[in-house]
Amino acid sequence: MRELNDPALVRAEYADESHLAARKAGYRHTEGANSVEIAFDSVAAVRPARVLEVGCGEGEFSERMQRELGAEIIAVDQSARMVEITRARGVDARVGDVQDLPFRDGEFDCAVAAWMLYHVPDLDRALGELARVLRPGGRLVAVTNGLDHLRELWQLARAPSRTLSFNAENGAALLGRHFRHVVRCDTTGWVTFPDRDAAQAYVDASIRGRGCQLPQFESELRVRRAPYVFVADK
Repeated sequence: MRELNDPALVRAEYADESHLAARKAGYRHTEGANSVEIAFDSVAAVRPARVLEVGCGEGEFSERMQRELGAEIIAVDQSARMVEITRARGVDARVGDVQDLPFRDGEFDCAVAAWMLYHVPDLDRALGELARVLRPGGRLVAVTNGLDHLRELWQLARAPSRTLSFNAENGAALLGRHFRHVVRCDTTGWVTFPDRDAAQAYVDASIRGRGCQLPQFESELRVRRAPYVFVADK
């Protein structure tokens, strides 16, 4: 079984925005702490002049940082389509690889890696690169999921297990190899799919659930979500 850091699988998954957009739609009805807001506040706290976002996706977070923080933002993604969408938002977006960043040492005050590090084949190299391009005292804000994220949904779908190479359980240790101080923020809560069709749409859009079918049910489906925000200072 191919894992989530398989380069060919990742390229195919993000060749266009359809799967990503469908997964985002699944989180319209959530309860609990907002991981995106906590990540944004963690960036804003250092009052950065220059920020790098790696794995920027459709660029919403980069656009918001640029608009609300007045910082210079550079966004990087391996997908040419994601870069195209992000550029359309007015952000300086470039095709690139977090494992080999084309920037000088200490160029950035802050870096953001939201729900993307588990897609990186050589994770230690990527974290080393992120630490390298940050100035002394710079900050990395990384968001990922716990291993039990949406557990009830995947059990209902009988989806195969997959390993997240960067997860809530091992993230602090991995970041600690490159950063002097690491804090993990628990932003777990609940997500509700209003009906089976909504839940199935999320399953269909997910690498783990591709080809899996949920049983028929009439009610809404409420499952645990397990996102975490790591704040790592150099």
